Amino acid sequence: MKDISQIMRQAQAMQAKITEAQKKLEAMEVEGSAGGGLVRLRLSGKNALLGLSLDPSLMVAGEQEILEDLVKAAHDDARRKLEDAQQEEMKGLSGGLGILPGFKMPF
Repeated sequence: MKDISQIMRQAQAMQAKITEAQKKLEAMEVEGSAGGGLVRLRLSGKNALLGLSLDPSLMVAGEQEILEDLVKAAHDDARRKLEDAQQEEMKGLSGGLGILPGFKMPF
């Protein structure tokens, strides 16, 4: 059995790595787009909307539904990219934790 002080040091080191990874994840920014780039939006690592860009050609009376669909599609694209980036960032960390694949960290 390992020395308890060694286990505590390992736990503290792992906690420091988790805290660092959490800060990196929160600082991430991703951009999603739809309609060939006519609609672009940026999300933070905390899933907050940071920016939205709409091409002026989309501002046509009676075409509101198309614009709404493009905004939703751009958001889905950004969210998917954010999730992929976060999973990639956590791969190295979770390898040492023995976490099951697909398990999401609580942050």
